Amino acid sequence: MRPPALPDTLEWPTLGLLAGLYGAWLGLVWFHAALPPWLWLPLAAIASAWWGSVQHELIHDHPTRSRRLNRALGTPPIWLWLPFERYRRTHLTHHRDERLTDPLDDPESRYWTPDCWRQIGAVGRMLGQTQATLAGRLLLGPFWAIGRFWQQEALALLSGNRAAAGAWAWHALWVVLLLGFALGVAGLPLWQYLAGFVWGGTALSLIRSFAEHRAHAEPERRTAIVENSWLLGPLFLFNNLHAAHHRWPSLPWYRLPATYRAHRAELLRRNGGLVYDGYGDVFRRFLSRPHDTPVHPTGRAPGRGAAQPGEA
Repeated sequence: MRPPALPDTLEWPTLGLLAGLYGAWLGLVWFHAALPPWLWLPLAAIASAWWGSVQHELIHDHPTRSRRLNRALGTPPIWLWLPFERYRRTHLTHHRDERLTDPLDDPESRYWTPDCWRQIGAVGRMLGQTQATLAGRLLLGPFWAIGRFWQQEALALLSGNRAAAGAWAWHALWVVLLLGFALGVAGLPLWQYLAGFVWGGTALSLIRSFAEHRAHAEPERRTAIVENSWLLGPLFLFNNLHAAHHRWPSLPWYRLPATYRAHRAELLRRNGGLVYDGYGDVFRRFLSRPHDTPVHPTGRAPGRGAAQPGEA
């Protein structure tokens, strides 16, 4: 089950989209006073979420063959809270498919071990259970995701992790530059930037990640597919076809749909038919109902290095 060979040239669709999104950010910041907030805020959220999708492409060594250049292209932190290099480190760890959904080994897992679930207290458990629904994920998810990420990064910094310290120092410089321009030069209110680019963009991105993984004994059955997504699919750069992305993580976004169609039957066989009919299907199923239990059903993902149920 092999997709066509990757090109050795620049990936112009990704470069063009990236240039357009940085231009959109600049335009929304500079001309913010020309648009009413009810229009500006969703436009900022869409541009921000789309930029996050392109940043994910850069983590997977697109659109050039130079990792250093790709890193430079993805470094300006429109979301403010996520340093590119730290995102790159955690996301590539997430692609160890044999550890997908594990509460400790998968940095993007939404599950908890039984011990950690007890330790976060009643308020923490209430917030965790609320985010098991899509409505809760959209409302609380950005704050929760940012807080948990910062907590882990603080532990890395306190432990003397030099790579983390360097990434955060470089990131802080870029945050000062972006906010200095947006707030100091263009006069954009801080609340508006945070509501549109940060909270709104992060919330839209969490729609994609909400149902893309589910605990299962077999690693291939832990990754979902959302078909027939004609609006959010392009916004997510077709990462809604998530089983295909995990099968071929180096495939550029604009080749995912055709590759998925060519290998659909095999991908559905491998993931056990974990497929949704568009994000409308996801909303209907999980807007107010939990996608899964917050505690991992076996404590840890089965396999190498995993604890048995109740031993985590």
